[in-house]
Amino acid sequence: MAPSGNRYLRFLLRRELTPARAGWAIASATAVVTVACGLVIRVVDPADFDTVGQGMWWAVQTVTTVGYGDIVPAHTGGRVIGAILMLSGIGFLTVVTAVVTAAFLETVRRRMGDPGHTEVLAKLDDLSERLQALESSLRR
Repeated sequence: MAPSGNRYLRFLLRRELTPARAGWAIASATAVVTVACGLVIRVVDPADFDTVGQGMWWAVQTVTTVGYGDIVPAHTGGRVIGAILMLSGIGFLTVVTAVVTAAFLETVRRRMGDPGHTEVLAKLDDLSERLQALESSLRR
C-alpha cells in the first residue's frame, strides 16, 4: 500500500468505525474511483470519448447505474473500467442502504432496550446467587 494509503487507513482507524464513518469512507472512495475512471477512460478509449467531459459524464452515469447508453466504451479496456465502476456504484448503494438500516435499528434498540441484555443480566444474577450458595456451603 502506498504511504498516502497507509496515512488514510490510520486516519480511518484512529476512531471507532461507525456505520456513518464507514459510509463516508465508501462515499469518498467511490467519488475518487468515479473521477479516476472518468479521466482514464479518455486515455484508454479516445475513439469513443472525445473529451474528458464525456468521460466524466459516462463515469457518473455508470457509477449511478443509470447508463443512458449515449456513450459506450467499445474496447475491452474501456469495458473493464466500466465493470469496475459499476461494481463500485453497486457497492456504494449497498453501503448507504446498510448505514440507513443500522441507524434505524440503533434508534429502535435505544427506545425499546435490548431484550437480550435483560436476559443476560437475569442469568448473571442467578449465577451469582448460586455461587454465593456454594461458597456458604463450603464454609460450613
